[in-house]
Amino acid sequence: MSEFDHFVGTRAVPTQHAFDAPALQRWLTANLEGFEGPLTAELFQGGQSNPTYKLITPTRSYVMRSKPGPSARLLPSAHAIEREFAVMRALADTDVPVPRMLALCEDEAVIGRAFYVMEFKQGRVLWDQALPGMTAGERAAIYDEMNRVIAALHSVDYRASGLADFGRPGNYFERQIGRWSKQYRASETRPIEAMHRLMEWLPDNIPASASDADLSAIVHGDYRMDNLMFAHDATAVVAVLDWELSTIGHPFADFSYHCMSWHIPSGVFRGIADLDLPALGIPDEQSYIRRYCERTGFASVEQLTADWNFYLAYNMFRLAAILQGIAKRAEQGLASSARAKLQGENAAPLAEMAWRKAQQSSVGR
Repeated sequence: MSEFDHFVGTRAVPTQHAFDAPALQRWLTANLEGFEGPLTAELFQGGQSNPTYKLITPTRSYVMRSKPGPSARLLPSAHAIEREFAVMRALADTDVPVPRMLALCEDEAVIGRAFYVMEFKQGRVLWDQALPGMTAGERAAIYDEMNRVIAALHSVDYRASGLADFGRPGNYFERQIGRWSKQYRASETRPIEAMHRLMEWLPDNIPASASDADLSAIVHGDYRMDNLMFAHDATAVVAVLDWELSTIGHPFADFSYHCMSWHIPSGVFRGIADLDLPALGIPDEQSYIRRYCERTGFASVEQLTADWNFYLAYNMFRLAAILQGIAKRAEQGLASSARAKLQGENAAPLAEMAWRKAQQSSVGR
């Protein structure tokens, strides 16, 4: 999972993220129509996983995403930048706004790692989900736009978009629980008791609603406000960013991940649970779920929320595993964000929150 401050400030490329810039310039000159050097590169601020660079030329700027440098010890199945490229390219002509994909290089001999280059989008990233400085009406519009875009994503016919082989439909939760359990064990820096309990509980308590292969859809995997870019002067989303965790999966997993904010305090991990939502103009969770159900037609609010605590427990567990990976990279000195250590410290509180949701779940009782 990457959490770079999308297009909001850059810095000089540090040693651990350096690459062969002259080689990149030669490759782009040969493979990207209209590219003209000289080329300089800066690293976007933040970033926990795949480093993201601003490529600057005299006539235009580009964005490059790459795998970490050769010194990084990569976890299995992580950092698959070619998948990010594939899904965004497939979504180019849909109602899901994405940057335009320009070039992909899977030959690690070129600059020492695989990379892709995409359009540099102009817009604003909203980091504070309370949206300070906005009116209640503007906040309501921002939240409704987020809802519209995730509903549009889950409504895309992934087979018709050329993504039939992007993931395996069915058994999504079993595979994901197994994957994140393995990732957590590989990056554990100190035992978190709640994580070990969840790794036992989750596989045995998957509800029937989570097993409907007919609901398979493109899932983003990390859909949240600060992975969206909004227009500078409007509430429209101009780009959905950070597709590293995307696959073919269950839309309820993706949507409930997005809805975790309503259950997490603002001081823990981008939560809004302790805010005065009516005063701010932010919809309550039930209203937000209802709008999603209306837009997708997948289920009624009652059907979707019957197993809601399982979905929340699963997603909090998954996010805790992701944050533990960030903690491990910070310990190794490989995370590119100064916030990495702080982010990693949220793994244990989220795991404990997930275990409470599991205990509240009606599943398995």
